[in-house]
This record gives sequence, structure tokens and C-alpha cells, in this order.
Amino acid sequence: MLYSKILVAYDGSEAADKALDSAIKLAKLNHYSKVDIIHVYSPPTYVVGGAVFIAPVAVENNDAEYSEQVVAKIKEKINDFTNIHIEVRQGVITKEILGYANEIEADLIVIGSRGLSGIGEFVLGSVSHNVVQHAKVPVLVIK
Repeated sequence: MLYSKILVAYDGSEAADKALDSAIKLAKLNHYSKVDIIHVYSPPTYVVGGAVFIAPVAVENNDAEYSEQVVAKIKEKINDFTNIHIEVRQGVITKEILGYANEIEADLIVIGSRGLSGIGEFVLGSVSHNVVQHAKVPVLVIK
């Protein structure tokens, strides 16, 4: 078996959908490898002068609601594949993806080339770049 534990970084974007689809196809080719899917949300922080401000609780609640929608979307996409675990975390996105990859001893990370952008969401392009640069295992970037 080439890859036994595949980690997919998922943010709900079109690129993340393609990454998830590719990971599932690869898992099936590898005799149904285990697929872990991680969704990380990070409340916006703002630096003004030397002070750091974290977004109010209302923004954090929106992130939690969005994460629930993302998990529901994942479950719709994986209905015919059962060897999957979904992990939702809050924190620095790249750090959480790489940390989780180490925790589960993933042997491949699959990530979209770029994801969502805008207020309350994140740009996966810089995340995918950082994951590629710092991962200890191969990273498959899906366009």
C-alpha cells in the first residue's frame, strides 16, 4: 500500500472539494486507506501598534456555525466512503494542519492550491505554500 493515512485540509472551497475528491480516489486505489479531514478556523486578530485584538465572540460564533456547515458538506461528499475521520480545530491554520498530520502519522497531505478569501474566512494559497514548505511528509496540491 502506497499511502495508508491520508490527511485532507478542507475549507469548503472548490479547490478543497477537488482535493477531497482526489484523496478519496487515491484512498480507494490504495485499498481503502484511512482518510482524515481537517477543517481549521481561526478567529481574526488585529494588531494595532503593539496591541493584539481578537475578534469579538459574535465573529467566533459565526466561525463555529460555518464549521458546522463545512462538516455537513464533507459528510454529503463522503457518503459512499466510510474509512474517514473529520477533525475540526481552531487556531493557526498551517500549524494545526501540520500538527494534526504529525499526531495521526499521516503519510500524505492533500490540500487545495487556494481556498476561500474574505472577512472571517482564509486564503488557502498561503496555507498550502506553508504546508508544502514545512511538512515532513509528501504534499499533494490540487488545482
